[in-house]
Amino acid sequence: MAIITTTKGDMDDSLLVHKSGSIDNEIEYTTWDEYYLDGELVHRSAHVTLKTSPFTDLIGATLG
Repeated sequence: MAIITTTKGDMDDSLLVHKSGSIDNEIEYTTWDEYYLDGELVHRSAHVTLKTSPFTDLIGATLG
């Protein structure tokens, strides 16, 4: 049993449908968790890890 903070208040996760996903490419690795109540999205968490910095190209061009 875990308590999830949702748009409907704190709820036991056993009452919710959990879905998760991820994207992995050369720029980022992103994961997310979603919880649904009666087909309505009531919580979404996401975590993004950048594999490259957007500033790297800028610094390289400046030092060029």
